[in-house]
Amino acid sequence: MLLSLFNQLSQAEAGQYIRPCVDIDIWVDAVVAGRPYDSIPAAVAAANAAVAAWSAADLEQALAQHPRIGEQAAGASQEAKFSRSEQQGTGINSVTASQLLAGNRQYEEQFGRVFLIRAAGRSAAEILTELQRRLTNTPEAEAAEVAEQLGQIAALRLEGLLEP
Repeated sequence: MLLSLFNQLSQAEAGQYIRPCVDIDIWVDAVVAGRPYDSIPAAVAAANAAVAAWSAADLEQALAQHPRIGEQAAGASQEAKFSRSEQQGTGINSVTASQLLAGNRQYEEQFGRVFLIRAAGRSAAEILTELQRRLTNTPEAEAAEVAEQLGQIAALRLEGLLEP
């Protein structure tokens, strides 16, 4: 959608349009309230700034929408389309999928949530390396990394939705 059209949508329409980027009310509300934007980088900057307000409950709500890395999201929703597209270029094959499955299980047992990483622009090897590194994190450090990764995902998705 053209940025100029996004700027003209009602609050409800604009919120509905960007919610697939990340399902966190406070983020959606902040990005919508920041309109009108004069550029896509300005909209992305507002999206990045809104990440600071996320709570642990916000992260858990958003993570409920994300499939495990290495698994294909089902359905025709915009969120599922984003997820499939983001994981498409990673080069995950049967060997790395098996390694990711084992790592995901360990991560979920250790942290009680799905492993989340910005897959766009990363190879399967990079994702596996990051998964192993993050398994050494404390719960607090990992929560901060999850928020940072989710923020990157949301910003990339918003940037992909808007056209100059």
